[in-house]
Amino acid sequence: MSVLDMFRVDGQVAFVNGAGRGIGAASAIALAEAGADVAIRARTVSQLEDVAEQIRAYGRRVVVLPATDEPGDDVAALQRAVGELGGLNILVNVVGGAMPGPFLKATDRVLNESFDFNVTGPLRLSRAAVPHMLATVADTGNSAAIVNITTAMAHLVARGYSVYGTVKAALEHGTKLLAADLSPRIRVNGVAPGAIHTDSLEVIMRNPEIKASIEDATPMRRLGTSDDIAAAVLYLCSPAGSYVTGKIIEVDGGIRTPNFQMPFPDL
Repeated sequence: MSVLDMFRVDGQVAFVNGAGRGIGAASAIALAEAGADVAIRARTVSQLEDVAEQIRAYGRRVVVLPATDEPGDDVAALQRAVGELGGLNILVNVVGGAMPGPFLKATDRVLNESFDFNVTGPLRLSRAAVPHMLATVADTGNSAAIVNITTAMAHLVARGYSVYGTVKAALEHGTKLLAADLSPRIRVNGVAPGAIHTDSLEVIMRNPEIKASIEDATPMRRLGTSDDIAAAVLYLCSPAGSYVTGKIIEVDGGIRTPNFQMPFPDL
């Protein structure tokens, strides 16, 4: 097998949770380009259909799974994907996030909802995926991999990120602990993006001065793209990453301190 061939995932099945746009959409499309059939889940059907069309263009099967607020909907979606695509090799947990804000306004409800959204959700889906992955690996001999999308703020420090950084740090450590529990048959890793030019940053990016300041504070002197993250996801899911587990790959332009400071004053 050539090195380039090691990045192929032909014949494998992937489930990407949070695939309607941005990093999730790019990851789903990258996996399809590399040969996987892909189940995609998100809230906005029109976005999912756009992603599905691009996946079909690579000749791959796709299952569109609109998300709801019903308890257990994520696990039910995963089970449907396995039933329609015939197995599961890859799970990519993209869903997550929390708005920055002053710590004293972080109510118990905000804390609990953020933890559920960013930590409980990915762990719950991972737990549901494991039996299907083990069965698929036993039947096909292919590998199995879970990738969690975290953030640079899981290990950097700045005002306004007490909630977001804390829950993502929990996800990062949970990723490492899962890798210990599931090795050697299932690899578990994470990708920690820095400032990525997606819809969530679009409002900030409309301000040329703020955009320039972020770029100037980044060693690579640019914002990241969704494809930058998708490439790391593909590496971790493919045979190219078969000797990597329990790791967090930082795709952040080389930052060691936050490249955007929230303008929150002293108390």
